[in-house]
Amino acid sequence: MKTNSIFYPILSKINNPKDLRSLSEKKLSKLCLEIRRFLLHSVSKSSGHLASGLGVIELTVALHYVYNTPFDHLIWDTGHQSYPHKILTGRRDKMHTIRKKDGLHPFPWREESEYDILSVGHSSTSISVGLGLSIAAKKEGKNRKTICVIGDGAMTSGIAFEAINHVGFIKEDLLIILNDNKMSISNNTGALHETLLGETKYYQSKKFNQVLEKEEKFVSNSLKRRSRNFFRSLGLNYFGPIEGNDVYHLIRTIEYLKKRRGPKLLHIITKKGNGYLPAEKDPILWHCVPQFNLKNANKSIKRNKKKMFSDLFGKWLCREASTDPKLIAITPAMKEGSGMKNFCKFYPNQFFDVAISEQHAVTFAAGLAIGGYHPIVSIYSTFLQRAYDQIIHDVAIQNLPILFAVDRSGIVGEDGPTHQGSFDLTYLRCIPKIVIMSPSNEEELINMLHTGFHYRKGPVVVRYPKCYQKKFLKIQSFSKMKIGEAVIKRSGKKIAILNFGTLIEEAKIVSNRLDATLVDMRFVKPLDEKMILKLVQNHQVLITLEENSTFGGAGSGVNECVLKNKIFMPILNIGFPDNFIKQGNRREIYEEIGLNSKGIENTIQNYCNKII
Repeated sequence: MKTNSIFYPILSKINNPKDLRSLSEKKLSKLCLEIRRFLLHSVSKSSGHLASGLGVIELTVALHYVYNTPFDHLIWDTGHQSYPHKILTGRRDKMHTIRKKDGLHPFPWREESEYDILSVGHSSTSISVGLGLSIAAKKEGKNRKTICVIGDGAMTSGIAFEAINHVGFIKEDLLIILNDNKMSISNNTGALHETLLGETKYYQSKKFNQVLEKEEKFVSNSLKRRSRNFFRSLGLNYFGPIEGNDVYHLIRTIEYLKKRRGPKLLHIITKKGNGYLPAEKDPILWHCVPQFNLKNANKSIKRNKKKMFSDLFGKWLCREASTDPKLIAITPAMKEGSGMKNFCKFYPNQFFDVAISEQHAVTFAAGLAIGGYHPIVSIYSTFLQRAYDQIIHDVAIQNLPILFAVDRSGIVGEDGPTHQGSFDLTYLRCIPKIVIMSPSNEEELINMLHTGFHYRKGPVVVRYPKCYQKKFLKIQSFSKMKIGEAVIKRSGKKIAILNFGTLIEEAKIVSNRLDATLVDMRFVKPLDEKMILKLVQNHQVLITLEENSTFGGAGSGVNECVLKNKIFMPILNIGFPDNFIKQGNRREIYEEIGLNSKGIENTIQNYCNKII
């Protein structure tokens, strides 16, 4: 889709940063306006991340204008704010495909462009990678520069602190730009946020640093504040805060810092959603948006009224907390996404947002459990990977009663391979003393959460996908489930389908067509081995079905059970293929990897034709 040169006279001629650097500085302000207009129009048609990108348009232009990218390495942390970067680096005319199947990736992606130095999805990786690249550049000896752009929310993660500690110690030539907009996806929390807020208020009272007239004035201004600055105490040369939505001020500052060697941190203040009033007023709502009408945005962008499984978790949480003052709910910066918005409002003393700190969230929960409280860690499957050691060392070995509500398990969709919940069953199932449940519907989700919360013999995982509720469920009463008990949903012949999770609806269609037995296994660990052995006696083949990698997943547990009992039985494990699953909506991905009813049926028939 070619960019209209009438509406975008400057932007339409920018096919790469080299074209940008050929512009006079006088045109850059107009270019920023065109990028903002283009971004709004593009995302309104395609859906995607919006508010973060609107806030860094001037920064993106300034960085590509001052630095010789891609020779100089520019690393974007997380990637929510990377849309303007994509627009300026040869992907402008493909922006309408972003987050779609076979389209542009939603985040920086190495396979997509030489300007994307690091493929990202999770936060806080930029400084570690940047330090490695700066050392490599020094050994290379070609005066290559390295710049990392990290948000104030991402800076709270442990890996960012670890990297800064190392940067400040070895003093390599690296520029870290701290993009401070007081937001990650939700509002930021924590002591670092308060520290940055104090710095910001100080400089706002001075109306920010003035555009540099002399290097000495800039250094003097900086040093006055550095004596009390957190980053300076870790060995970084701290500059700012400065206005981050003024392209000319940014260029002057970045040009100055480019000449200075050593580890530098530039603190800039930006406004998430800058230049578009609805996004400025509600940056949480406008963080990632569906398609919307630019002329009537306030009405067209209203939140989807369909309820997610996350919302059901939030309702259950409120109901359970009403009778248990020792319930403590913990989230690593995903309050809205995990359905906990109402809970934190009604039960503020039982809620902790620990910022983007997944490892801390888990071990913090361990401390609460040891202290006699009943912690629940609400966390996405892909982010739980970061806390794997803590689950083993600090929770499972201690055999602590903690409930993990693992959201976004299985296919997440448009956010791509970094966010798919493909591996949680595989990496959790091998841990001793852990109970893992996978609900097939809304009612099972509620009963599993209730069962897991009141299970006091060790850690429990309830994993559920990012999908809409098919029916409205009033949370009036809960039923405790017998640990490790499966349920037969349909009796058939020859073939037994053992389903784990919400693929049950597809499995029902297939079982009816093939006259197969269908079992809702419910528990991944412990498995209902009695049920499996019973099925072995009455069927010729077992089929396992799960929304997880088949390598080491729930199906592997069934295989192990059969082998352990010295039984020869054909077993087919159906789940995710052995590759990283790209972006697309759930329906498209199911179809592509053969997890819709048609694909499941074809896979079973092809297998059974060879053995029955």
